[in-house]
Amino acid sequence: MTPTLDTVFAALADPTRRAILAMLLEDDMAVTDVAEPFEMSLAAISKHLAILSRAGLISQEKRGRVKWCKLEPDALRDASVWMQGFGQFEAVNLDDFERFLERELGAEQAEGVRD
Repeated sequence: MTPTLDTVFAALADPTRRAILAMLLEDDMAVTDVAEPFEMSLAAISKHLAILSRAGLISQEKRGRVKWCKLEPDALRDASVWMQGFGQFEAVNLDDFERFLERELGAEQAEGVRD
């Protein structure tokens, strides 16, 4: 079953999930490595990963005893096509998306320092 646009956009709405996607742009990662930079429990990260997985944005597979996460960039295609319908958006370029995520994360981290 293909995830709906609502599911994809809901998954992208959370800054933690966007940060996870940015991390997975680099390479596949073990769940424990994904969780490392966040100040939350492994169970909380697992919930975020489940949401990303349901949205089709990542896939997870078990390799031995370790669960690995992989970015599924094609999942953004339907969202990109939908946004193109407004004529203001171009197709999602993964390099541009990565830069966007890095800017977003940098701004959020800077706000956290100021609080």
